[in-house]
Amino acid sequence: MADPDPRRRLPRMGYVTSLFARKIVAAAGDGIDASEMLSSVGIDPESAWDSGQMIPAERYYDMLERMAAQIDVTDLPMRTGASMRLDEYGALGLALKAATTLGASYARIERYARLWTSVVEYELREAKGGTLFILNRAGDRRLGMRLSNEATLASAVSIARQVSPEPVLPEIVLVLNAAPQSLAAHENWFGCPVRFGADLDAILYANETLDRSNVLGDEGISRYLISHLDVELSRISNAPDLVSRSKDAIAQALSEGTPKIAEIARGLGFSARSFQRRLSEHGMSYHALTEETRRELAEGLLRDERHSLAEIAFLTGSSEQSAFTRAFKRWMGTTPASYRKDRLLP
Repeated sequence: MADPDPRRRLPRMGYVTSLFARKIVAAAGDGIDASEMLSSVGIDPESAWDSGQMIPAERYYDMLERMAAQIDVTDLPMRTGASMRLDEYGALGLALKAATTLGASYARIERYARLWTSVVEYELREAKGGTLFILNRAGDRRLGMRLSNEATLASAVSIARQVSPEPVLPEIVLVLNAAPQSLAAHENWFGCPVRFGADLDAILYANETLDRSNVLGDEGISRYLISHLDVELSRISNAPDLVSRSKDAIAQALSEGTPKIAEIARGLGFSARSFQRRLSEHGMSYHALTEETRRELAEGLLRDERHSLAEIAFLTGSSEQSAFTRAFKRWMGTTPASYRKDRLLP
């Protein structure tokens, strides 16, 4: 039986570091409106770059798809990977540099990926011919996700080339996506065969490549940085649960108007100050979380014809339908009626 309360159907959202969005927008060049793209995912274009600021993965994919509608994105993931710099990853970047071998650097990516994404898990797996560095990302393989995956694979090779004193060439790169019309950009960047339509997204390295010593490998510095990263990882271990519970609480309260932070914090067992601090530790603010919840709830309700626009306005915390329409246009760039018309199945 369908859940009669649409507020219970809020999607569980994953997050990625804003660094990814900034990098891929910068790599796109003048063919897009960079400020508009960044603003669409909640990044202030004038603010300092902060890898700790997280953005919703789905909105990141939306942004990539809008870019794909404006420019040729065939080689964009490669250009993005080439632009990645370990210094931009803070303590994590230093830990990757300080690892004693390339394999140890990849093991740290596998372990600490949660520091910059909640939607990707990495895995090192022995395979014929060497070791696979595997990118696991669940969900519908929409265009935005596919572009993100390719950029992630390209970035992983960029990282390897920055820590190794010798040229790093994978044995083969595997990509789940169907192949683009031209593979030249991919094969030029990776320096090896790239096989699309594979069973997984991965990079195969010869074991002797992973066993190479890193140019800045230092065991003492590594121990210090690892202890710091372990603390950071423990701080975010409950972030998805906190965000999920916060969204549920906000969604349930919206029919009475936009809830105050103290009200939601009290229901979750926090003071307003400690709740805001917990959110800020993960690059979030209460206002942004509330707006995101309202937007997600509105999108879900608009896909269901049983709910009128007036009812959706009420359920998403708007005082009247005109206020809801203005808010929705700010979030999505279109009216609720147009959004519903475009997405309802015939």
